[in-house]
Amino acid sequence: MPSYQLSSTKSEILNWWPIILGALALYIPTFYGLANGIWTNEEQAHGPIILILSLWLMFRKWKIMIKESDAQSTSVFGWVILVVALIFYIIGGSQQILILEIGSFILVLAAILLIKRGYIALKIMWFPLFFLLFMIPLPGAIVSFFTMPMKMAVSYVAENILFWANYPIARNGVILQIGQYQLLVADACAGLQTLLTLEALGLFYLNLVNHTSVFRNVALAILIIPISFTANVIRVIVLTLITYHYGDAAGQGFLHGFAGMVLFISALVLILGVDGLLQYFSRAQRVNVTQPLSNI
Repeated sequence: MPSYQLSSTKSEILNWWPIILGALALYIPTFYGLANGIWTNEEQAHGPIILILSLWLMFRKWKIMIKESDAQSTSVFGWVILVVALIFYIIGGSQQILILEIGSFILVLAAILLIKRGYIALKIMWFPLFFLLFMIPLPGAIVSFFTMPMKMAVSYVAENILFWANYPIARNGVILQIGQYQLLVADACAGLQTLLTLEALGLFYLNLVNHTSVFRNVALAILIIPISFTANVIRVIVLTLITYHYGDAAGQGFLHGFAGMVLFISALVLILGVDGLLQYFSRAQRVNVTQPLSNI
């Protein structure tokens, strides 16, 4: 590597390390509390995954951001956002309002980019910052409002599929009775947070593959919703069959965690399958558009 590149890299590191250390000092207690708090809950277990993937996306785009942005093109608006973020952090941390405390982290990152490198840097890093929104826990009232109808729908579909497969199953609300066992479809199996987690997985996939087709991107982003519903149904069916064949202890033990893996694996397979179909239709559409019209 030429000496001027080494000097530039060293200068860039020296320029950013005080900011990185300041952000770590500010938010390490927050993430430590999350790691010992809501992130231990199955419904919020996606939080650290979202954080790690977002930071990885930022690291992936870092060189592009430095190359295309200008250190002289700073924005005064960044200081306004920073002040608002610190107010949110103080209120959220002191009153234990996680929406404000975690949300302030996203605002602080956006403010730093605006202050240091301007609007171009923020434009380049918009998706990692947007992706961090999936880490914020929603208010309980909103989660409960949407979760119950989703659980009812998943329970209904799972019951009918297993009944069609000649299993002795019945349903009362969100309680499935199969053989001698009763299973409650919990929020973690078919709740709003699960839907949002799978939506985040789909958007992350879209960002990685970076399709040029607008139709393909929009269609897949919309279809992630029924895909996540299907994955939730598969998870409930798998847990129900595990309990029926191997007993309640197996259904609530290690295999319950395995069913969680089935949820994400099945969702990923469905996303890849649907994306393949969209690729086929998108290609066929391009062929039809480029074919010359025949003379009559």
